[in-house]
Amino acid sequence: MQIDFASFLSAFSLTLLAGISTALGAFLAFFKTKDESRILSFGLGFSGGVMIYLSFVEILPKSIEHFLKTSSDIYANIFGVICFFIGMLLAFGIDFFIPKDVNPHELKSQNEVYCELVDKEKYISSNRHIHRTAIFTAIAITIHNFPEGFATFVSALDNFVFGVSIAIAVAIHNIPEGLAVSLPIYHATGNKKQALKLTLLSGLAEPVGALVGYFLLAPLLGDYTLAIGFGVIAGVMVFISIDSLLPVSKLSTKGHESVIGVMCGMAIMAISLILLS
Repeated sequence: MQIDFASFLSAFSLTLLAGISTALGAFLAFFKTKDESRILSFGLGFSGGVMIYLSFVEILPKSIEHFLKTSSDIYANIFGVICFFIGMLLAFGIDFFIPKDVNPHELKSQNEVYCELVDKEKYISSNRHIHRTAIFTAIAITIHNFPEGFATFVSALDNFVFGVSIAIAVAIHNIPEGLAVSLPIYHATGNKKQALKLTLLSGLAEPVGALVGYFLLAPLLGDYTLAIGFGVIAGVMVFISIDSLLPVSKLSTKGHESVIGVMCGMAIMAISLILLS
């Protein structure tokens, strides 16, 4: 796979923008609104809708498309589906090795979800414990961000328009993750700069992951490896959505904000793909 510097720079810029979108989540932590739980529910549902729609409509078909260049139609579909479930297992494995109390994808009770993401200072009185939890949460999110960064980067290298759609989905997904890092830090220290700094560092794991993955795997990039990569990416994104975003979104409020968010996310992603095509 021949890559010129302009393509490399464009792909890296997209990955960087997707990564630093965590800062938006950090800024949200600095403000309080009357219906925070409802907004959170809508936002998480929106993120899940975007990722699920993109995975099944764009990324998985892209994997099968690349497999078709080296395999027959039936084998291309079989290989794509196998890679999809490998991606889900990979995401499950990453979650398995991260402590439950700091895992950003770990499902909690309705009270815990609300308290941890909306009113952390009432849930835990010890600022020291809050600070420690925030640090580990940042580390957990950083680990998750490495493969996301590589996914965005490789997608943009293969097809810039396709990469833009991936970057949009990842950026939207990063906003609640940024909130998960910045909120406890801000409440523990009262320091907005420190909260923003740590959140940005966790987001910068994405462009770092893109570079590390590229320089390690660049000689192997081709139709077959891209096919495998896209299949795995689709599986990872769907797992994150059904394991974390959608359940937590539903628990955050008793209304229909979660479902409305999912539908809006899918609709916006569909419109974006049509406009980008």
